[in-house]
Parts: sequence; C-alpha cells; structure tokens
Amino acid sequence: MDRTEWYLEYEIQMNRPGLLGDISSLLGMLSINIITINGVENARRGMLLLSKHDENIMRLKSILQTMDTIKLFKLRKPKLKDKMAVRHGKYIHTDNDDRKTIRFVRDELGLLVDFMAELYKQDGHKLIGIRGMPRVGKTESIVAASVCASKRWLFVSSTMIKQTVRNQLIEGEYNQDNIYIIDGVLSKRMANEKHWQLIREIMQLPSVKVVEHPDVFVQSTEYSMDDFDYIIELRTDVDEEITYEPVERDQFSNNGFSMFDF
Repeated sequence: MDRTEWYLEYEIQMNRPGLLGDISSLLGMLSINIITINGVENARRGMLLLSKHDENIMRLKSILQTMDTIKLFKLRKPKLKDKMAVRHGKYIHTDNDDRKTIRFVRDELGLLVDFMAELYKQDGHKLIGIRGMPRVGKTESIVAASVCASKRWLFVSSTMIKQTVRNQLIEGEYNQDNIYIIDGVLSKRMANEKHWQLIREIMQLPSVKVVEHPDVFVQSTEYSMDDFDYIIELRTDVDEEITYEPVERDQFSNNGFSMFDF
C-alpha cells in the first residue's frame, strides 16, 4: 500500500518539557512518519506526515483531541499553503473576501518565489495575476520562480530591461512548459492587433501565464478577473495601497526605457 501525506497543525496550550517527544512517540506507535516539522507563527506547530493506513490518522486525531496540552487545528491531506507554512514557518495570507487573492509583503519574497514555483510545476493551464507598485519585485519574483521550477520564461510584453512588446513567437517558443509573462499596462498602451492575436494564441496553450497588472489587462481584452486562477498582491508593507497612476507614469517615462521593476 502506498503511503499518504497528511498535514497536522496544533497550537501549544501548555509548553512543558517533553511535549514534542510525547507527540513524536505517539506518531511512532501508530507507524506514522514525520517528513517535516516547523513552527508556523505564534505558538502553533505544523508537521507533514506520512502514513500507510488512514485509520491510524483517525486514531491520532481522536487521541490528540483528548490532550489538554495542545489544541488540534488541522489534520488533513496537505494543501500547497500547508506545505509552504511548514517550509517557511509562516502562513500564506489570503483575502478575506476573495480566497484566490493571496497577499505578500516584500520581506516574504522567498516565500512568494517558492509558492509561485510550486504553481509553475503543476500541469495544465494556469492564469496568474500579480499586482504591485513599481520596484516592489514583481518581475524578479516571476523570473526567480521560473528558475526554481526549472522552467523557461518568455516576455510577451515587459519593461524588465527595456520596453518589449512581441507580435510573434518562433516555433520553439510555443511550449507548454514555458512561463509566459505579460505586462498588462504595457500591452494596453503600446500593443497592436498582432500582439493581441499572439496573446490569444498563448492563452489557448495548456501552460502557465503570468500577467502583471491584471486589472488593466482585462480592460483591453475579452478576459475577466474570473478567468484568473490566482491573484497575487505584493506590497512593500501591509499598509501600502496599490494604485495604477504611478505605474503608468513610471512605465512610459524616459523615452521608452524605464527602471520600472528593475
């Protein structure tokens, strides 16, 4: 029988010596292996577990619920955000009103890159939008995640080094393993019909597309925000407001060359 991964998260109610040892011994008696363990903010601890028998997981749950030294929060098949919490020791925060919107600050770039890399590794079509002010690290994070996922990235429109708006791809660039990067503001302001036709072709590929400034992108296309699988927001700090006037002003300055996002 194949082993199944599980995610366990609990909050310490009484931090006495030997508590982790007791839980580890309990897991051992149930033939459940610990893959990874880490603190995940405040007094919570998260574990990735491996078990051959689901009934042993149910026994574990029943026993943990009787312990007064901990409070059980999660015991489930691991989601991507669970794995990120254990790796990095902090949660990925989602919007309270829109669960597909995920928020990061600049100090969490490592977590963001790791999260995006895991999305890139998943098979099939995926449309990701990323919001953020100039020079916060959006493009760099997209590219770094591509490197981590061992994927090739292609700028369909970008201001990473200079303004780039492509109207066609060469034969080898049509590949479902590529990461296609589109700057919504630049495409809206500078593109022609050939560029939009290229974007429509790319959208049909079973691959990952990442759109910077998705709100501006949907204004010029037949796509809507509902078409996005994830919306990532990247801020310098949690209180920063994301607006588009400074974005457009910076992006179209300096005679076509910009330090935007560089």
